[in-house]
Amino acid sequence: MLRFFEELPTARGIRRRQFLQLGAAGLLASGSAVGAETSGPPGFGKARSVVLIFASGGQSHIDMWDPKPLAPTDIRGAFQTISTAVPGVAVCEHMPRIGKVLDRATILRSMSHEDLDHGTAAYLSLTGRYHVRRSGNPPPRPIDFPTYGAVLKRTRPTDRFPYECVHVNGPALVPFYEGPGQNGGFLGREFDPFVVGNPNQAVPVTGLDPQPGLPPVRMQSRRSLKESFDSYLSDLERQPATRDMSELYRQALDVLGSPQCRRAFDLKQEPRQLRDRYGRHRSGQACLLARRLVEAGVPLINVIWNHSNRGQDRFPDDTDMYGWDTHNDIFDALRDRLLPRFDESFSAFIEDMDQRGLLDNTLVICMGEFGRAPRVALEPNFAGATPGRKHWAASYSVVLAGAGVGRGAVVGATDRLGAEPTTKRYGPWDLAATMYSALGIDPRGHFTDSLDRSFPISIGRPVEEVYR
Repeated sequence: MLRFFEELPTARGIRRRQFLQLGAAGLLASGSAVGAETSGPPGFGKARSVVLIFASGGQSHIDMWDPKPLAPTDIRGAFQTISTAVPGVAVCEHMPRIGKVLDRATILRSMSHEDLDHGTAAYLSLTGRYHVRRSGNPPPRPIDFPTYGAVLKRTRPTDRFPYECVHVNGPALVPFYEGPGQNGGFLGREFDPFVVGNPNQAVPVTGLDPQPGLPPVRMQSRRSLKESFDSYLSDLERQPATRDMSELYRQALDVLGSPQCRRAFDLKQEPRQLRDRYGRHRSGQACLLARRLVEAGVPLINVIWNHSNRGQDRFPDDTDMYGWDTHNDIFDALRDRLLPRFDESFSAFIEDMDQRGLLDNTLVICMGEFGRAPRVALEPNFAGATPGRKHWAASYSVVLAGAGVGRGAVVGATDRLGAEPTTKRYGPWDLAATMYSALGIDPRGHFTDSLDRSFPISIGRPVEEVYR
């Protein structure tokens, strides 16, 4: 038990009784959090929903968002650049559709942090905090910091949908085991996001298809029966595995009992042509499902773009298994596998959201855990016969759109090699603060765990520059 307390993140801040007395105006949710709802920085409170598209594995900023056409060949890579809808802004030649919608988005080119491995860098990206074991691939732990959706549930429970957060096409695998930073962490399993697997399955949430003709009274009867059994299981309830299973049953009943929830997950209601436009692959249909969840009122949707960060090592012929971790064969993988689908689906998502008016009140962030190294080189310890790029966290790019974010803009810059930012640096903690702020939650506020200890909602600051 002592080790449990030693490994938990330090609770910088003040005790619950103290900050309740501050009069810091705001939201008190179930006695567990304070977050201001008054006026704030640019973009504050402009989003009803946030869609985080997580490009697992680390997109190559130089080969996509921040090309260096004048750099030496071993830096600029094999691709040419094309102009976009934004005058003076170029992107990779294999992103023509995205180039046409960049007038509705902002590229942030000066992201930077210090974690160099997928597991802990993804943890940093999905929690806004460094893992205690930096640059490694640890498994999830119950003492981890909670993911964004868990903090959102603690600070701002919603009545618009049964879940505050849905992870689509998840969980994110590194490369075949679940990485940390995707669950409720020390808040407990009841704060886990609802996870949807492959959206191309007939029923993406396995086992939740209701039986025909099952009336609400029978559903309620089944719920009551389950609760009766639960009352006799007090001894078993002390076992973590049993509590976790009970939570899964509760989630299943919530979905079964909510027609709104079942409709939101039913992609068959979408026109065939639109489904084709998004792409019939896992990532494309995940983006389409994200749009449906925005319409259903889900506050936070995390689309895992490619559920394995490097599945191509085992399944080189299955494009669904390709991740953005392209140590070797980077140009083949990007040109033939990753970029055609990404160009198709991300552009479709931005177009669709904008045409429906959803982009006005939805913040969209597309990000990976880091970028790729400036110099192209063959790595002998990885599969593949042609050169690629190593992990690179010193500089990388993300894309933001919607909810007041500037249209057709570029924020930040890197040096001539794409190795280091030459302007103000931003980290995942700042994107976390931006998301919370967009939802009307003061990122400077605090939330408490079950032991009444106080934790900052975010340790970053909203990226105000993207709203200009």
